[in-house]
Amino acid sequence: MAEETATGAALQIILNELEIQRKKVSDIKTKAYLFLAGGVILIAIGVLLGSLMIAGAISGGASIITSIVLFSNSSQKFNDYRHEFKQRVVATVLKSIDPSLEIEYKYGLPESDFINSQLFTQRPDRYRSQDQIYGNAGKTRFSFSEVHAEYKTETQTKNGRQEHWHTILKGIVFCADFNKHFNGLTVVKPKDMGSALGAWISDKMPIFSSSSKQLVKLENIQFNKAFVTYSTDQVEARYILTPAMMERLCELNDKSADTISVSFIGSYVYIAFPLEKDYFEPPVFKSLLTTKSLDEDLSIIRFMYAIINELDLNTRIWGKE
Repeated sequence: MAEETATGAALQIILNELEIQRKKVSDIKTKAYLFLAGGVILIAIGVLLGSLMIAGAISGGASIITSIVLFSNSSQKFNDYRHEFKQRVVATVLKSIDPSLEIEYKYGLPESDFINSQLFTQRPDRYRSQDQIYGNAGKTRFSFSEVHAEYKTETQTKNGRQEHWHTILKGIVFCADFNKHFNGLTVVKPKDMGSALGAWISDKMPIFSSSSKQLVKLENIQFNKAFVTYSTDQVEARYILTPAMMERLCELNDKSADTISVSFIGSYVYIAFPLEKDYFEPPVFKSLLTTKSLDEDLSIIRFMYAIINELDLNTRIWGKE
């Protein structure tokens, strides 16, 4: 209790200091928007009145240039403020959960690991990952990162080719040591229309399967309602997806806003959580001293940390230490 009180007091001091930085960033950004709006209005008035066009253009242009300078200045100050927030606030919160937890906010899950996890069949054409948090929960090493992966399609129009970007995943990818080296690959996907049709084709007409992964029929009704499972090794898939594991994955899925995707490959379990917003980002126009955004960040960190216990990954059922 005393340690928690000391951590809370230290965190409050940090937040008070960063609140000063936040206000400076907010003030500069506000001025930048005002100068930009003023410049646009002056140019518009000059165009409408005709005779004042040159004067309006000059004044408006000067105002817009000022806004550009202010935006550039605010961008640098925001980067400094963001760095301090990640390194001091998030790091302090992490240590309050588990002393082993660390954050590398400039880095995330490598694209090669995202692809190799085989959580999604579509390869990304544009990929970004950051805010990697890693550590140990008991005997289990784990990490999770924000990921935004997209693929591109093109259509031919009368004005030329047009690009369209589609989200593969915007959310968090969790990775943990499963304490066994898998011989095959097992993937658990949300049971939407596409995966249900794919499962039917794989079941009825295996010759049309585009890979060596085949449908795994499991006996948990609740699990089968939410997920469809494929594996390159039917026996191993059932060895992994025990009744207890399926029940735990259902409970984890119920706690998530959207249906999760899971893969077991190498000696790791990967779990993808679709999310609507970016986490671990400091507010600009809202006070740091109100705890809502920080509480949301803290809840997602605790949620990820709890996965180790949720899936009972510290139990060495295969004897690996």
